[in-house]
Amino acid sequence: MANKMSAKKKLIIILSFIALVITSVIIARAVVANIVKIKIQEAKARPIGIIATKVGYSNFFDKLETFGTAIANQTFSIRIKKTELISSINFDDYPAVKKGDIIAKLNDQTIIAPFNGRVGKREITPGILGGDNSIIATLDDIAILKVDIKVPENFLGVLKKGLKIEANSSAFDEKFNGQLETISSRVDPTTRSILVQAKINNVSQKLIPGMLLNISLIFNETNSLSIPEQALIIQGNDKFVYLITNNKIKKNPVIIGKRNFGKIEILSGLNEGDVVLAEGTNKVRPGSKIKITEYQ
Repeated sequence: MANKMSAKKKLIIILSFIALVITSVIIARAVVANIVKIKIQEAKARPIGIIATKVGYSNFFDKLETFGTAIANQTFSIRIKKTELISSINFDDYPAVKKGDIIAKLNDQTIIAPFNGRVGKREITPGILGGDNSIIATLDDIAILKVDIKVPENFLGVLKKGLKIEANSSAFDEKFNGQLETISSRVDPTTRSILVQAKINNVSQKLIPGMLLNISLIFNETNSLSIPEQALIIQGNDKFVYLITNNKIKKNPVIIGKRNFGKIEILSGLNEGDVVLAEGTNKVRPGSKIKITEYQ
């Protein structure tokens, strides 16, 4: 009988211990869940630091990329027999001269620069027209360079005098600006292109005649509202931004246009001065409380 009572007491103790453990686990889980819930609520209540930008105006345009060979704005050359040369400037240095400067003195004449430019020389191949005793003195006006360009005929509607031109060369890491000067009155039926001529500002005189230039014809220029590319969110056919109002964000649909240099043209959906999320669109959701830490 005593053994039965002792076994019963042991069983009660074991069951009580198990119940205590289960109760402790349930209480611990409830405490942990409550702590996690508090942390989540605190995190939700804490504003998320973001980078914002104000909607403003930027320049947008379309462009046609092509190429052309640089031509001097004006050029002058004269054949000089070395036996007739009394004195001359140093042709090998390609010096700059002004209109009226003496280029060379010969036995029977003086060669005067008819315009501002750079002087050089070109030897005549020996055996050709007495080339072993002659040089060609050259003068090029290169402050402005001409470039002949062939443009596909389907761009005829955008061509007009004064159209902005940008030129660059593999020799220099910079752009040279110019404008469209003349447009041919006919389309070449063989190439289906129209010949135009541009003038490029070369006041630095870095570019020289004969160089191959990469040419961009700029057209359809507009000054439009814009946002950074990374501020735009695309989901299927929907395009929107996160608009910031009273430190909260909301999903705001937009209609976009051109893209130039990291900017997107906004055709509708935003106004100048609106503040939108510029970076970190994956960190927030509509209704999130935010804190602007930086403007882009």
